[in-house]
Amino acid sequence: MRYFIEIAYKGTNYHGWQYQPNAITIQELINKALTVIFKKPIEVVGAGRTDAGVHAEQLYAHLDLEENFNIDKVKYKLNSLLPNDIAIINILKVIDNAHARFDAESRSYEYRIYFGKNPFLIDATWQIINKKLNVDLMNEAAEILLTYTDFQCFSRSNTDVRTYNCDVTKAVWEQENKSLIFYVSADRFLRNMVRAIVGTLIEVGIGKTTLEEFKKIIESKDRKNAGPSAPAKGLFLTEVSYPKNLFINE
Repeated sequence: MRYFIEIAYKGTNYHGWQYQPNAITIQELINKALTVIFKKPIEVVGAGRTDAGVHAEQLYAHLDLEENFNIDKVKYKLNSLLPNDIAIINILKVIDNAHARFDAESRSYEYRIYFGKNPFLIDATWQIINKKLNVDLMNEAAEILLTYTDFQCFSRSNTDVRTYNCDVTKAVWEQENKSLIFYVSADRFLRNMVRAIVGTLIEVGIGKTTLEEFKKIIESKDRKNAGPSAPAKGLFLTEVSYPKNLFINE
C-alpha cells in the first residue's frame, strides 16, 4: 500500500531535502528512521527538493509498505527518532499509483525579509539593514511574472529538465511593519527559481533594474542577466496541493 507522509522542517542544519552521499539531508534521516521502525530498508520519494538552508512548513513524500500499521504509533515513533527540527505532521493512505512529485498540482513558497536586526529570526529571514525598497514597484514587477511561462533566466545553470515552463499563478509582496513577505505559487518551480526571482525583484526595489529591464531579463532566458540569488534562510515551502481523489478516507 502507498502512503503520503506530511513533513515540516527547519532546514538550517541540513544540505537540503535530497539524499547526498557526503552530507546530512532530510530525506536521509527520514529513510533511516523508517528503516529502524519497520526493520527493512525504506526509501521515500519527495514532492520536490529544497536547497541547503531552505525550510518547509509542508512537504509530502510517498512510500510503499505491504503491511498494515497503526498510523498514530508510527507517527509518534518517527517524531521520537527524528531531530527536533524535523516533524512528521501526518501519514495518509493514498491510491496505489499516487506520486508525491508528479501528482502535485501546485506548490507555494514564501520568502521572508525582516528590516533590521532580530537575533530570534536570524535563521528564518533575510535581514536587510539600512536599505529602502520600493515595494509598490516590486509588486509591479511581480505581476509581470504572471504574463510569462519560460523562466530559464531564473533557473540554476546546468539543470537537467525537459522544459523551463512554469505556470505562475500568484506573485505578490505584502509588508507589515518590519516584515516583508513574497508569496508565490506555481504548478512547478525550477531549481533556485524563487531565490533568483527574489534577488532580481530586490534589484527592482532599490532602483537598479527597471520594469522594462525586468521583462528583458525574462525574455533573455539567461541566468547571468538576472540578479543574485537571495539567501536560502528566508525561503519556506509552505504548501503542496494534490487532487482529493488521491487520498483514501477510512
